[in-house]
Amino acid sequence: MQAATPEVAAVDAKSFGTGRLKRDVTLRGLLLISLGSIIGSGWLLGALTAAESAGPASSISWIIAGVMLAVLALVHAELGSSYPVSGGTARFPFLAFGSLGGFTGSWMAWVQAVTIAPIEVEASLGYLDSTSLHPGFVNTNGTLTGTGILVGIAFMLLFTIINVMGVRWLAETNSIATIWKLLIPTLTIVALLIARFHSGNFSAGGGFAPDGAHGIFAALPLGVVFALQGFEQAIQVGGEARNPQRDIHRAVIISMIIGTIIYLLLEVAFIGAIEPSKVAHGWQHPIGKGDFGPYATLATSAGLGWLATLLYIDAVISPGGTGLLYIGTSSRLSYGLGRNGYLPPGLGQISSRGVPLVSIVFCFLVGLLMFLPFPSWAGLVSLVTSATVLMYAMAPASLGALRRIDPDRPRPYRLPYFKVLAPLSLIFANCVVYWSGWNTIFWLYLIIIFGFVVFAVYQWVAPRGHKLLLNWRSAAWIPPWLIGLGIISYLGQFPSKSTAPSSWTFGVVLLAKQTIPFWWDLVIIAVFSLGIYYMAVRYAQPTRYFQQAIAATEEEMMVEERELGPAPA
Repeated sequence: MQAATPEVAAVDAKSFGTGRLKRDVTLRGLLLISLGSIIGSGWLLGALTAAESAGPASSISWIIAGVMLAVLALVHAELGSSYPVSGGTARFPFLAFGSLGGFTGSWMAWVQAVTIAPIEVEASLGYLDSTSLHPGFVNTNGTLTGTGILVGIAFMLLFTIINVMGVRWLAETNSIATIWKLLIPTLTIVALLIARFHSGNFSAGGGFAPDGAHGIFAALPLGVVFALQGFEQAIQVGGEARNPQRDIHRAVIISMIIGTIIYLLLEVAFIGAIEPSKVAHGWQHPIGKGDFGPYATLATSAGLGWLATLLYIDAVISPGGTGLLYIGTSSRLSYGLGRNGYLPPGLGQISSRGVPLVSIVFCFLVGLLMFLPFPSWAGLVSLVTSATVLMYAMAPASLGALRRIDPDRPRPYRLPYFKVLAPLSLIFANCVVYWSGWNTIFWLYLIIIFGFVVFAVYQWVAPRGHKLLLNWRSAAWIPPWLIGLGIISYLGQFPSKSTAPSSWTFGVVLLAKQTIPFWWDLVIIAVFSLGIYYMAVRYAQPTRYFQQAIAATEEEMMVEERELGPAPA
């Protein structure tokens, strides 16, 4: 691939897209955007998948996930308040590591965001298909029927129209949905705890932790981390916040705290409401084989028909609200890809309503591909979770690098105990990816390779003014990171959580070894992660290239303030 000269590589926002985003989102809007992303299909289905893996100890899984993601959220809070641009998670690595380093984080961010909206729609359709009406949306293997695909397209089209109308429409529509999404889980917790709570369930079916620590860790990528992800959504619309330096970190931190508390209480209520005979001999099918609506099933068996009805209504609103947000999020990320010069600049165009119209339509079309006969909700969750956590893992490395090459920037929020928490957050992220299992990581790496092929082809054919300087040294830490994580996973104790039907795996899962003893694998991950973190900080891109990138970014952050006056307090 031909590298550009430094003059060509200088980043000019006008070269990679035109138009200006509108700063219309308040603290309330940012908070509800993050919280609305956290509470989606994960709350309807996450407790069941976690309990099947860890039994009653799944409650510990939620606490561990909450602590891990809280540390990562604090890292994102500093980045988001210091560099308030839309599509932030796709752009922080670009500032820190240049074109190649930034593309890895950008691609992972976009892949996870563009697939979540259709996954949420599939969850809604599957939940509705489990009612007595049986509308015929889902096949027995979990894929959508023809009718289900048409209804799914209608959902996606509605999400797209709302996003096209503008960020204020998105924020206000989400606010209404999120208020409902908070009320129903709270009502479910209270109703199940009062109506039926069997404390003996917490020691049934093999004890509190029937599969020990292994089951607790394995539960994290099977719906737990997926459910709690989304705190970064306030960062993705940071370029549209009225007062980003004041509000972004608050929205990230508060939404993470509220989400963790709700999910932990939901898991406790779920375990306590199960009929004891269902878990007397194990946790493989705690509410009966084939049930897709766990809380609705429990509410019905407890005589709470009114709650079951509300839950089936919520099966449309909660995942639908999250899907609405992720159409917006994925479009901001592809907007960032266009603005950074990774993909055609048309993706960075802004409409007269102040939204990335081309990116919104593009993400709608890509999202529709997920309705083809791909794996079901449960099958895709582990893959998407791994992509999300790899995206999260770029943040601590980016923060460490930016603290070194941009030390004098005003930081409205500063990560406390930075020298401890920044590398610790990378350890946490790598652990979650490792727990996803070798088969998941294999497929994820194929997606990463495909992304780099797309990037290379575009850079080969792009006009001279759109070619990027390929700073190989600044990205030198990424191959050892990904390869090393893959090798540890290949030799580790989490090999067999397949993300696809067995006919799709091509025997890959059979290649996984289990030679590294349990607990030693976590020690190896920790030491490996520390080495990668300090390597990444050392290889941050040279200051002169950072200054080129930040100049255009600061222009983008400041243009609305110059035009409209200071942001409201």
